[in-house]
Amino acid sequence: MKLSYVYILNCADDSYYTGVTTNLQKRMFEHATAKHPRSFTAKRLPVELVFYTEFTDIFIAIGKEKQIKNWSRVKKGALIAGKFEDLPNLSKKDFKKFPSLDQQNPRQFE
Repeated sequence: MKLSYVYILNCADDSYYTGVTTNLQKRMFEHATAKHPRSFTAKRLPVELVFYTEFTDIFIAIGKEKQIKNWSRVKKGALIAGKFEDLPNLSKKDFKKFPSLDQQNPRQFE
């Protein structure tokens, strides 16, 4: 069974990089040595591995990587800190603005 990894790096400019690989040690070496000089992390060295998780299915790992890439910085920080119970509350939501109570009929809230 070949493992896949989703990982998060903290870059020198304090940004996060999320990636997926089947060889975490090799991929970390590539990031650290800027093997791909035009990559996101090559311009933000040094990088530090702050989170990783294993998957037995590469397609699930790729899906999780894409999901995490869309998360806010705060939500990624909660994941890194292991605050899994906070993750649902940190989802991006499009809240509609509610008019203030003084502009509404207070009876509709009874």
